[in-house]
Amino acid sequence: MAAIILSANGSAQVDHMDPPFWWAGMKHSSLQIMVHGENIAGNKVSIDHEGVDILSVERTTNRNYLFINVDIDPATTPGTFDIVFTGDKEAFVKKYELREREQGSASRQGFDNSDVMYLIMPDRFANGDPSNDEVEGMKEGLNRRKRYGRHGGDIKGIKDNLDYISGMGFTAIWLNPVLENDMEEWSYHGYAATDFYKVDRRFGSNEEYVQLVKEAKEKGMKVIMDMIFNHCGSSHWWMDDLPSDDWINHDEYVGTNHMRTVNQDPYASGYDKKGMVDGWFVPAMPDLNQENHLMAEYLIQNSIWWIEYAGISGIRMDTYPYPDKHMMAEWNRRVRKEYPRFNIVGEEWSLNPAIVSYWQKGQNNRDGYDGELPSLMDFPLQSAVKEGLTEEEAWDTGLKKIYEMLANDFLYPDPYNLVIFPDNHDMPRFFMQLDRDQDLFRNGMTFFLTTRGIPQVFYGTEILMTHTEGDDHGYIRKDFPGGWKGDKVNAFTGKGMKAEQLSMQKFIRKILNWRKNKEVIHTGELMQFAPVDNVYVFFRYNHKEKVMVIINKNKSPYDLELDRFEEMLKGSTGAKDIIGGREYELKDKLRLSPRKPYILEIK
Repeated sequence: MAAIILSANGSAQVDHMDPPFWWAGMKHSSLQIMVHGENIAGNKVSIDHEGVDILSVERTTNRNYLFINVDIDPATTPGTFDIVFTGDKEAFVKKYELREREQGSASRQGFDNSDVMYLIMPDRFANGDPSNDEVEGMKEGLNRRKRYGRHGGDIKGIKDNLDYISGMGFTAIWLNPVLENDMEEWSYHGYAATDFYKVDRRFGSNEEYVQLVKEAKEKGMKVIMDMIFNHCGSSHWWMDDLPSDDWINHDEYVGTNHMRTVNQDPYASGYDKKGMVDGWFVPAMPDLNQENHLMAEYLIQNSIWWIEYAGISGIRMDTYPYPDKHMMAEWNRRVRKEYPRFNIVGEEWSLNPAIVSYWQKGQNNRDGYDGELPSLMDFPLQSAVKEGLTEEEAWDTGLKKIYEMLANDFLYPDPYNLVIFPDNHDMPRFFMQLDRDQDLFRNGMTFFLTTRGIPQVFYGTEILMTHTEGDDHGYIRKDFPGGWKGDKVNAFTGKGMKAEQLSMQKFIRKILNWRKNKEVIHTGELMQFAPVDNVYVFFRYNHKEKVMVIINKNKSPYDLELDRFEEMLKGSTGAKDIIGGREYELKDKLRLSPRKPYILEIK
């Protein structure tokens, strides 16, 4: 037999090893390590380390991959161990690290009703480090003139402005994806990942992202990570050397049919079900096959790795209905097994609450499916509010749209855990949806920040950002004023801002900072009264407090008769409007100023 030469440097044989490290003491004791390198499958694998045992080594049709499944005893001491790869003539070693978990990691609190999220598109918020605008070897460089180009916003820009975000009253930050998107064009938005374990270098580094999360926590804010399981970017490193023939769905672009109703449709064909899940979202985003158990485990572990490594407090999952739904249910179970108080919100862009509610944990679905997903984006309510504010009042239009949409909450196992929002990065800004009507905007924002659910506000909404050029995404996702050196307008400081922008910023700041400590808004019950005469009233209440919210579309002063609210106002002597600061006596009527909303703390 030929002598075996043992080399400590496996860099020539291994190009990728995912996850790059793991932790001792996880509840789920098994770990899948994907190893990619030329002819790596021809090696035998051995590990000689107390508490770490190889369960199996899986090979695929591609000899450049190995999947090592190990069991890690919960009592294993953190440290490094050797993975020995032995070929016909030589062996080499790759060291693998088991880190120690941070104290209290498993009990971390996810985002909840006490939070208001600030949604930031990193490339368009603030350029804190111009040195990373152009990165050698990456396909797309800086071009601020292109609305679909990279503008240079980065993690340092967000970190530099945490005081602004916190001072506004936000308690959570949802960043659009920050992972590497090394694509030829349109890489700024982040939804075409080319490496699931690396932050895009034009945003910063993994370490800078971890530091951002840490500093946000120090200022009382959680960070929510945007993830995508449905697809990757066409320039992902594995697309040149796929791990297996079935790693992605279809060898080339076949578009999804987008028929998201197939799960609830009692008449749906298998053809349409498959076309929904297996089709690609766009040609630049190959559709990942979560039915492949190696792929499924890769994605599940990746999300847990980021939670543990970066210290995030939540995940927003993009295009939630498009991956394999059984894998998604298992993902939710696995994450919540490790982190019982963690929260995850899924994007199901449907305006029908019966479709959205299918996915929420605890739903009694006809097909027996329980997706285990804690939260969803409440697109139906967003649409109802826009229509309710802009439509003329009639028996089935106007504010009744909001009232009746909330009445549909019986469909959800947990409506209070839905994420509610006036707008986001994929739709016209709320101010534009309301035809730039500031009064309607104030009414709408008052509603979203006081009703049930977890509010999310898109960056710039608080300063009435517009896109009069059109509803193109490049216009909707404009740069935040003041985030770039030389900006004539600075929303962080108020320099150069118009009076109406400053007024709206102050309005939002006041409500948000009041909301921070209002348990009655976080977890209180909700009682709504049918809209009458262009006025919609609801109450938030618990055993200690009552808050009366008035949404008012009347163009003239209006006397609101109070007798129909007696079941909530009985025994009350007065109220204070937290928006205007005025005190009111609660007798027969309440005089409302034209189109002004009210948040009344009941005495």
